[in-house]
Amino acid sequence: MSEKSSSSGSDEDVDPESAQRVELGGVLSKWTNYIHGWQDRWVVLKNNTLSYYKSEDEREYGCRGSLCLSKAVITPHEFDECRIDISVNDSVWYLRAEDPEHRLQWIESIELHKAESGYGSETSLRRHGSMLSLTSAASALSATSTSSFKKGHRLREKLSEMETFRDILCRQVDTLQKYFDSCADVVSKDEFQRDRVEEDEEDFPTTARAEGEHNLNNNGSKEKLFPPASPKSMNGIDFKGEAITFKATTAGILSTLSHCIELMVKREDSWQKRVDKELEKRRRVEDAYKSAMNEMKKKSHYGGPDYEEGPNSLINEDEFFDAVEAALDRQDKIEEQCQSEKVRIPRITPVPPGDAYSTIGSHRFATKVEEMVQNHMTYSLQDVGGDANWQLVIEEGEMKVYRREVEENGIVLDPLKATHAVKGVTGHEVCHYFWDTAVRMDWETTIENFNVVETLSDNAVIVYQTHKRVWPASQRDVLYLSAIRKILATNENDPDTWLVCNFSVDHDKALPTNRCVRAKINVAMICQTLVSPPEGDKEISRDNILCKITYVANVNPGGWAPASVLRAVAKREYPKFLKRFTSFVQEKTAGKPILF
Repeated sequence: MSEKSSSSGSDEDVDPESAQRVELGGVLSKWTNYIHGWQDRWVVLKNNTLSYYKSEDEREYGCRGSLCLSKAVITPHEFDECRIDISVNDSVWYLRAEDPEHRLQWIESIELHKAESGYGSETSLRRHGSMLSLTSAASALSATSTSSFKKGHRLREKLSEMETFRDILCRQVDTLQKYFDSCADVVSKDEFQRDRVEEDEEDFPTTARAEGEHNLNNNGSKEKLFPPASPKSMNGIDFKGEAITFKATTAGILSTLSHCIELMVKREDSWQKRVDKELEKRRRVEDAYKSAMNEMKKKSHYGGPDYEEGPNSLINEDEFFDAVEAALDRQDKIEEQCQSEKVRIPRITPVPPGDAYSTIGSHRFATKVEEMVQNHMTYSLQDVGGDANWQLVIEEGEMKVYRREVEENGIVLDPLKATHAVKGVTGHEVCHYFWDTAVRMDWETTIENFNVVETLSDNAVIVYQTHKRVWPASQRDVLYLSAIRKILATNENDPDTWLVCNFSVDHDKALPTNRCVRAKINVAMICQTLVSPPEGDKEISRDNILCKITYVANVNPGGWAPASVLRAVAKREYPKFLKRFTSFVQEKTAGKPILF
């Protein structure tokens, strides 16, 4: 995946208190639908919006879709290390990066844009301000506290008593404080007067007074020099009474507090039961919500990548089989309609003489080709009757299909072998049309795209082809070398053998991609021509020739398709393929000179 980052120059992208946002663009694979599967798209992240285009060159024509990331949910896939799921309400985008590192880069960039989008972020709080204050928070807390005791009437009454006691206690404290302040003033005055008298006595000594320090009034009565301060004279405060009342008030507060605690302890059990019930209700509601969301997601996105073939597919084996069978039925109907409407364009495909196919060739795969040819001539033509492992699975007229069940690491690798006899065509003609890439799309209906990667020689080419997707199976592609050979008979009474072998190879121009599962093949079409002598002096016609066909296929499909599905599909499709191909050869050769 190619990616680029570029800084945006618009003022809208710049937050006054944050750094400039970064635009991110690159190629991601996007799940389109279950028919076309993953397709490469140019994806752009800018201004808190994720948009995609068919390609980078088509950006000027406008995007094909976009998502606002403000309320988007970004989910890295649990098992696929390259996949990201981005959902906004019922809209879901399934995206795949080239590797886990690129996926992480996209996730971090998307989360950064989402965090700065103005919904609940720190910058948005600074931008929009807040009406909350300590006063309003305290008011809300007070309202909450009051509502909590709506049903606890006795507790509320006790709390009201507490407020009354508080007011009384405050008044009593104020009264006592006034009394203590008055006492402090009187003591200060007494000390001041005593200091004055002591100073006067030092200046004018007098005789000691036996009965204490007294002054004689004009009427001859005695008067104390320092009269004691009287509480009655201090604003008329009854200190003893106030003290008794203060003690009673505090005792009432303590009693009320004890009563409140007792009531709260009694209600604690019932409150706890209510809390437990509410928690249980919440748990059931959350479970029901999750279940409903899963069902809705399953119905809404049935056909999405989570139901595609894979080790963690949400579709079970029976549903997988039904879906594949339904998809194959639809393809058959489409093919029937196309065949009825198709007007075949005559193709002039010159057929080289047989001697051109007898040489090995000098290309870099020549040794491998010769090895594959010899193996097929040795083992593929052996009679299946003596091998108990071969099972006859289909018999239709001259055509018989055998299978040998083989599994490796859970992948079905069943070798298939079919024998057939077709009148009116030669082995050379059958192998030529099976190998000729110019007419491949005329008879092979399972191919979506097809191209020759490299021509090695006149009788060997490297071919890359993608097969039509059969949902929920993943799309397959194949890269193989196809070679055609003529094997001369060692005995003059035996017919020559024509052979086409196709086997998987690697090539720099057709590397595996994450869009398709790369299958491995080793296939051979082996043909021999039998000629029955014509009557009298008549020339050999197509009525006198018969082609014996042996078709062998060893295919490793890759992926995670269930074994039962793969075997059922092979049993269904191989006979159809042979009949379709041989009918095509008969149609192409009808009325033409016989090519031995």
